[in-house]
Amino acid sequence: MMHIHEASFIKSSVKLNQCPEAKLPEFAFVGRSNVGKSSLINMLLSRKNLAKTSQNPGKTQHINHFIINDSWYLADLPGYGYAKASKKKRAFFHKLITDYAKKRNNLYCLFVLIDSRLEPQQNDLDFIEWCGINQVPFVLIFTKSDKLSSNKLKSNMNHYKEVLLQQWEELPPLFITSATKQNGRDEILEYIHMLIEENPFDPDQGLKN
Repeated sequence: MMHIHEASFIKSSVKLNQCPEAKLPEFAFVGRSNVGKSSLINMLLSRKNLAKTSQNPGKTQHINHFIINDSWYLADLPGYGYAKASKKKRAFFHKLITDYAKKRNNLYCLFVLIDSRLEPQQNDLDFIEWCGINQVPFVLIFTKSDKLSSNKLKSNMNHYKEVLLQQWEELPPLFITSATKQNGRDEILEYIHMLIEENPFDPDQGLKN
């Protein structure tokens, strides 16, 4: 089991070439605005305010990098699908996210966050499909599970899987989380640990051609 001993903010970047040197394994978190990304990151790292949370969608507008245990990076990406952002701003976020996901050669996995309370949203489904087409390694994290009854949560998860299986032959790994109750924390950290152990990072080679 992975234990978080140290976690600190490094920098914010508005371009891919401003990101920290790709010398460590990296795991990135992305999702629709207001999906609970910052709360989830703080829960995973056992830090209250490391990732800045807000009641207003669209708080994260850069790529925010954190270094964990001096051994891997966590990247907090801007939210997508924020309707109140200008068309130009939405296009900027889309390019920033997709450039990062395709070109960051130390990216082990992209954690795509989904609000477990909602019906499948088209912009989530489109982004998941984009990850598949572009061969970006990703998993799904369903957030805010504490807001639903166990029966409703199970129903929503089954429905989401049915929708995904209309396009996918095999489902990606799925995690169900609650930042409030810390559900899913151990499972996600163990998954990160497993990926690093199975594929040690070579700074000279990276993970992608």
